Amino acid sequence: MAQRIPEELIEEIRSQADIVDVISNYMQLTKRGRNYFGLCPFHGESTPSFSVSIDKQIFHCFGCGAGGNAITFLMDIENLPFQDAVSKLGEQVGVQVDIAPSQGQRLTTPASPEEERMKEAHILAADYFQQLLLNTEEGEEGLRYLENRGFTRDMIETYGIGWSMPNWDSLTTLLQHKGFDLDEMEQGGLIIKREDGSGYFDRFRSRIMFPIRDDIGRIIAFSGRVINTEGEAAKYMNSPESPIFQKSKVLYNLDQARPVVRKERKLIIFEGFMDVLASKNANIHHGVATMGTSLTPQHIQKLKRITSQIIVCYDGDHAGWEAAKRAAEMLHAENLTVEVAVLPAGLDPDEYIRKNGAESFRDNIIAVPQSFISFMMMYAKRNKNFQYPNDVQQYADEALSYLTSGISPIERELYIKRLSEETQVSTETLQGQLRLKEAQQASTQKQQERNMTEPPSQQPQQLLQKRKYTAIDRAERLLLAHMLHDMEAIDKIRDITADAPFVREDYLAIYAHLMGFYETFEKEDYQRFVEILEDRELRKIVMEAAIVDRDPDHTDEEIADCLKQVQKFIIQQQIADKQHAVKEAEQLHDIKSAIALSQEVIDLKKSLTRL
Repeated sequence: MAQRIPEELIEEIRSQADIVDVISNYMQLTKRGRNYFGLCPFHGESTPSFSVSIDKQIFHCFGCGAGGNAITFLMDIENLPFQDAVSKLGEQVGVQVDIAPSQGQRLTTPASPEEERMKEAHILAADYFQQLLLNTEEGEEGLRYLENRGFTRDMIETYGIGWSMPNWDSLTTLLQHKGFDLDEMEQGGLIIKREDGSGYFDRFRSRIMFPIRDDIGRIIAFSGRVINTEGEAAKYMNSPESPIFQKSKVLYNLDQARPVVRKERKLIIFEGFMDVLASKNANIHHGVATMGTSLTPQHIQKLKRITSQIIVCYDGDHAGWEAAKRAAEMLHAENLTVEVAVLPAGLDPDEYIRKNGAESFRDNIIAVPQSFISFMMMYAKRNKNFQYPNDVQQYADEALSYLTSGISPIERELYIKRLSEETQVSTETLQGQLRLKEAQQASTQKQQERNMTEPPSQQPQQLLQKRKYTAIDRAERLLLAHMLHDMEAIDKIRDITADAPFVREDYLAIYAHLMGFYETFEKEDYQRFVEILEDRELRKIVMEAAIVDRDPDHTDEEIADCLKQVQKFIIQQQIADKQHAVKEAEQLHDIKSAIALSQEVIDLKKSLTRL
C-alpha cells in the first residue's frame, strides 16, 4: 500500500496549482465571464458544458456531472491513484512528493487486470526491441537504416524505436519466461497462435519497431517497418485491434503534442506516423497522425478538446488529396477552423523534408496552408479542362456551393472574383447563380425544420438527456450539501432522526465515508473529501451537492424540510410495496392477509398526510 502523504503537503500543492493551467494541458478552455468553459473530456458533446471556476479552483460538467479539483481531474483523466496524481501535480508546481510506486493500483474506474497485463507486456516488448536495436549485432542493419534516414541515437531513444528479431519466437519466449499468459498476449496483438494449436509465434519479425502510445503516453501497440521492401511482406504492419488498441480512437503523438498545441494554438494532422516523426526532426512538434485509418468522429472529438484550429497535411498523390478532402469536410462540419497544407504531387511530408530540407517544409508548406474554401476550390479544379464548357460549369457549380454560408461578404466577393478570372464567367452571372443556390438551400432548410416538428418522443435521444430532478433527488442533494459545508448539520440531523438521513445506496455510501472523514479530519473540506473517494460516480454526486444553492441562514428549516421529504419517500415506497402484496394475496385468495395489508396501506396513507 502506498505511503500516506502529509496533509500539509497536499494542501501546499493544491494551493499552488492553478486548475485552469492543469486542465488546459488536456483540453481547450475559453473564458466566459469569471469562469472557463470547454468540451467535457469525460463524455462526448458538441456544446461546451464543462465549467472551470478560478475562484473556487474546481471544475464541473453540467452534462455528465463530473466534478472535482485539480487533483481529482488528474485522477480521472489519467486514471491515476490519488498519491500518483498528487505527485504529478507536485511536479508541475515545483513541490517534490516522495511516494512508493503504486504498482499499477487504481482508485478510479480501472482497466481490467488483463488489459493492465497487456500494457505491461508492451512496455517490456518496447524495452526489449530497443535493446536489440542499439546494443546487438542483430540490430545493426536496422540502426544503419535509421541513421541513413536522419535519426540520431538521441531521437531513437526519445521515440522508443527498436528492432524485432528474425526468429519466430524470441519475444514469445521472453514473455513466457516473464510469466505472461500467452493467450492474453495473443489477444493484445504481440504474438499469434499457430493454426494447429501447437503454440505461438511472434507477430513482428525483422522489422524496425515504432511504439504507439495512448493519449497519456502508455504503449498500447506497435508499427513495424521492413527494411527490405523487395519481398511480399507489407512495408508497414500495425498491431491488430485489441482491448487496449482501437485505431478509430488513437492519434499518434497526441500525448506529446498536446502541450505544444496549447502554445501554438494549432494542431497539424498527418496521414502517417512517419510523417509525424519527420516533422519532429524538422522541429515541428504539434503534429499527430491516424493509425492506418481515416479520420473518425472519435478522433475529431479529441481534437476539439484541445484546439479549434487544424492544419491537414496529407500526401500529395491522388489518394492523399481524396483523404484530405474528406478530413477537411468532417472538421469543417464540426465548426473547426480548417486549413490544408498542400504538398507537391507525389510527395509525402517525410519525402519532401528529405528532398527539400526542414526549413523549406516549415516555411513553404506548413506556414502557408490553404484556407478550407481555397483548398476545396483547388480540389474541384483538379482534372478539369476549361476548354470544355461542361467542365467550366461543373467547376463553377462546385466552387459556388462552398460560398453559400459561413463566409463574410468580403471573402465571398474575393472568391467570386477569383472564380470569374479562372472560368472567364462574369461576376454578375456567378453572383446570380450563387443567389439561386442560396434560395434552394433556404428552401431545403425550411423543409427540414418542418420535419423536426414531430412529437418529442420521436426526437433524437440526445435532446432528451437533460436530467429531471425528483423531490427525493433535491432533498438528498441539499442534505448532503449542508453536511459538506457544516459539520454541525450532522448533529442537527441526528437530533431529528436516529435513522440514516438517506434512502438511496449511493448517498448512504457517501454518508458512511463522510462520517469517517470527519472523525479523521475534524473539519469541513469537501475538496479533500472528494479526493479520498475511490468511486468516480460518488465523486460526481459530492461535487453536484457541493455547488448546490443552500441558505446558511435557514439551515435548520432546510434540513427539516429535506428530512420530511425523505420520510415521505420512505412511506410512499412502503405503500407501493404493501399494495403489491395486497394484489398477490388476492390472487392467492388469501382474503384475511389482503384485508390486513389493506388496513396497513390506509394507516400509512394517514401518516403521510400528517407530514
